[in-house]
Parts: sequence; C-alpha cells; structure tokens
Amino acid sequence: MKNYIEDIKQLVIDGEDEEIVEAIQEAIDDNVAVSDIVNNSLIEAMNVIGPMMASGELFVPEVLMSAETMQIGLNYLKPMLKEGDITSLGTIVIGTVEGDLHDIGKNLVAMMLESSGFEVINIGIDQPAQAFVDAVIKHNAQIVGLSALLTTTMSAMRETVKLIREKGLDVRVAIGGAPVSQEFADEIGADGYSEDATGSVLLCKKMLGIEVTA
Repeated sequence: MKNYIEDIKQLVIDGEDEEIVEAIQEAIDDNVAVSDIVNNSLIEAMNVIGPMMASGELFVPEVLMSAETMQIGLNYLKPMLKEGDITSLGTIVIGTVEGDLHDIGKNLVAMMLESSGFEVINIGIDQPAQAFVDAVIKHNAQIVGLSALLTTTMSAMRETVKLIREKGLDVRVAIGGAPVSQEFADEIGADGYSEDATGSVLLCKKMLGIEVTA
C-alpha cells in the first residue's frame, strides 16, 4: 500500500513545490485524513528540516523551498480543515525594530515558526515599540520576537523590551539578529535569544513548555 504520509513529507523536505498539491489530492482521494496530512506530513517535515539546517545538511535557500512547499500544501488543505484538525502551538508576534529595514532573516524565522505549528503575526520592518505592544494585546500573543541586523538599532530593541515590561504584558520576549547575543538579551531583560531560524523554533517551544523531540 502506498505510504502517502511519508511521500508527502519527503516532497516537503525536498522542496518539490510543483508536485505537492497533486500528491495531497491523491492521498485525499484514497481517504487519507486531512488532519493526518497536515500534522504527520507537512508539519512533521519541518520538524525534520530544522535539525538538518542546524547540522549543515541543508542551507537557507533549500529550507526556504521546503517552507514554501509546506505553505502551498497547507493553503490547499485549509478549505478542507475542520476545527480541531490542526492545533496551534501558540501565537507569536514577530517584527524588525524601529530604524531597521532588514527582513530576510526575520521572514525565514517566521516561516519556520509557522511551518512548525505556531500562529505567526509578522508585523514587518521598522516597527516602533508601541506597534509590538499593540500587536501582542490584539492577538493575545504568548511570545514576541524582535529582530535587528544593525548595531545602531539595538537600542530600539532595548526600548521595545522596556515598554513591554512597563505595560506588564504576560508575554515572553525573544530576540535575534546578527549583532545580537545572549549577553545582550540578558542585559535588556529579554527572555531568550537565538542565532538562527532553527534555534528560534526550539527556543519558542522551550518558552512555552512544549516537548522538543530529537
């Protein structure tokens, strides 16, 4: 018997975006549950890709292809999903801080988080501290991710964390970006730091007490 779940999972890992929809429809036609395809093929594939990226087996362009393939599959399935078919791990607001226009790294992190089962609210680049606060409140986020790629915008990261704390929001703060470090995270009162997209997924799961499988 054809193993649709493993076949679709492998298509995502390989970034075969032109084949994914046909493979999913074939599985559905053979009465494979939509929830199984989402959780055991699409999301599970991204759980495999994370460690592969961390170990150097896959590089950013390949990971992006996989994430895009996963998104194509998920978008195709969304109209068929019933409530409860897919369970969000939590809501994360992510953005680049004020004065910084870089977004490639942030967008990769957002794609990896979303592909791993989080609901991600990407508020974009050059966002003032108040925009992060407003988005956290609006979406009842459990985590807020701050990105900066310039040493000159690290101060905006500090101000954003300060405002979040002053507002007394019940949200964990994760930071990342080329000039950022764990030392800086500790210094400004952030809850965590990750140096790459794979680490961001693991960090966010850890922050929410979600078991991380090897």
